[in-house]
Amino acid sequence: MTTAEQQKPQNSAKEQIRQTRIQKLAELADKGINPYPYVFDKNANAADLQEKYKDLEAERILQAVKQNSYIVTLEIKGKKYSSEAFAQKLKDITNEGINDISFIIGGANGLSSKISDISNLKLSFSDMTFTHQMMRILLTEQIYRAFKINANEPYHR
Repeated sequence: MTTAEQQKPQNSAKEQIRQTRIQKLAELADKGINPYPYVFDKNANAADLQEKYKDLEAERILQAVKQNSYIVTLEIKGKKYSSEAFAQKLKDITNEGINDISFIIGGANGLSSKISDISNLKLSFSDMTFTHQMMRILLTEQIYRAFKINANEPYHR
């Protein structure tokens, strides 16, 4: 068997995959969906791309946040609280009649100024950087701890 004969089945499989992808792209286009909605300047530097990404992320975050929500952003440059002070802060917020609190965790590159500027409270747990998943766990635990403190239950000790 020659090399050309060996490559024909492999090329045929590659072509079939290519055609399937082209067909799926066409189906999306027929539905009015742009499969590549974000286009970046090929000549942009890393800092430009990070800012562009943070702005795109900000748009998605703003769509998810309720209109009258109290916005708490988690940022390295935010204010640090003890567990007791954080519990008191949450109590003060709810005593003002605020029912919705949105906690927004910054990404590895931080938050867009579009988000940071509308924040009612900039909160920091540390000067260190944590993964998004770890920060979600820490935040959830601190909210739970705050509710226990405010209910005068012994969990926080």
